[in-house]
Amino acid sequence: MGPTQKPNVCRQLSRRALGFFSRDAGVVQRTNLGILRVLVCQESTKFKNVWTTHSKSPIAYERGRIYFDNYRCCVSSVASEPRKLYEMPKCSKSEKIEDALLWECPVGEILPNPSDYKSSLIALTAHNWLFRVSATTGKVLEKIYLASYCKFRYLSWDTPQEVIAVKSAQNKCSALARQAGIQQPILLYLAVFHVLPFSLIGILEISKKIFGNVTDATLSHGILIVMYSSGLVRLYSFQAIIEQFMQQKLDLGCACRWGGTAGTVGEAPFGIPCNIKITDSPPLLFEVSSLENAFQIGGHPWHYIITPNKKKQKGVFHICALKDNSLAKNGIQEMECCSLESDWIYFHPDASGRIIHVGPNQVKVLKLNEVENNSAQHQISEDFVILANREKNKNENLLTVTASGRVVKKKFNLLDDDPEQETFKIVDYEDELDLLSVVAVTQIDAEGKAHLDFHCNEYGTLLKSIPLEESWDVTYSHEVYFDRDLVLHIEQKPSRVFSCYVYQMVCDPGEEETTNRSCEKE
Repeated sequence: MGPTQKPNVCRQLSRRALGFFSRDAGVVQRTNLGILRVLVCQESTKFKNVWTTHSKSPIAYERGRIYFDNYRCCVSSVASEPRKLYEMPKCSKSEKIEDALLWECPVGEILPNPSDYKSSLIALTAHNWLFRVSATTGKVLEKIYLASYCKFRYLSWDTPQEVIAVKSAQNKCSALARQAGIQQPILLYLAVFHVLPFSLIGILEISKKIFGNVTDATLSHGILIVMYSSGLVRLYSFQAIIEQFMQQKLDLGCACRWGGTAGTVGEAPFGIPCNIKITDSPPLLFEVSSLENAFQIGGHPWHYIITPNKKKQKGVFHICALKDNSLAKNGIQEMECCSLESDWIYFHPDASGRIIHVGPNQVKVLKLNEVENNSAQHQISEDFVILANREKNKNENLLTVTASGRVVKKKFNLLDDDPEQETFKIVDYEDELDLLSVVAVTQIDAEGKAHLDFHCNEYGTLLKSIPLEESWDVTYSHEVYFDRDLVLHIEQKPSRVFSCYVYQMVCDPGEEETTNRSCEKE
């Protein structure tokens, strides 16, 4: 079959105005995003730097909102020029927000309060309070006091938009305590909540007695993942742990007596007692050893990616079936590159089951297929490859003159991530426009210049390239976000100086579009 015909924007707008899509849920939204994608990728569209700012505290971005001063100040990036949405009252260092997640209203659920249907920021403070803050006004809508027996520091989604996990800082045994033979019994805590309305699932302790010398633990999709310094990764069912080891069901806002102390669950100073205490080894679901605990699950059917647990194997990735640990055909992926920074690999976030493998000079999109005449085994094959724009001959000639005056010519190979060659730094996926965004950087004279390329997610075709005006120092930390008609670049410079550059889409009617680039297989 040939490539899909490029949609006509005028025709789509006319059909939308006449209500052709009104009876089909989601069709109008998909049509609108299809129109926006065409506008974003056309030749006459430019991305203009509309705002630049600097800060002494970290800058965060989430769904059209830019956060400053530890989430105390929120700026909307949706308007033609960013504008301040709110600024929360100043607070002491002990009360500052340490981590936050954006919650957006799920479709089809009846919620108790009208304010629950608007986006909220779930924020964790330095003094162990969990707040739900209006994402548009900054007003605190709900607050829960967690506990005084540990320091909670990190927020993450267990189930996106449904269940959150709040992780404590790890209790590390001091040198004096180790010399005295004192062992730290509890390594860390995990507090787990349903969101909107907030309801407690429980607080789980990770103890050295049960799990051993754990370096980290987290929750993801109902699975407790425990990691060790040896590279070992173990998976347990959190639901099975709840059923077997929960001491008492606790409800937020209800009176409770625990350990001789009475109080209200979720209110200061009582907080929330640790009600899930594992007294015996829980059933093990899965165990694997991987270098630096690198472990990912994805694909159709389920597969996982690891690096063999040896330092010399860094940059080698094994893709194996989860059901029987068998290596997929062509399942050893190694990008033959010589670079200072290692390549990286991950399952494609578009839920296609594909895999993205990124190196300094190429981006490989891999697919997982059944082996012909053997449906039980799967194989890895290339879907498409995006190559950096480089000269084919990487070898350089170095001329040296000996003491006798003889000229000696030596050949040497440039590194694959040599700054004077175009090098890929960031690869992301814009799910609403179905585009891959790739940041490529080249060192020109004394400064680096970057451009953001949009590629068709289906075929890898280059659809548009956007130059970034600011210089790009490869020694700094960078984040680049592409969100519909917005490009945002956050840069961390030395001495904790943060810069934010905002670009917005501008359609120039004065320019004729001379070339139409369609998303089709080349």
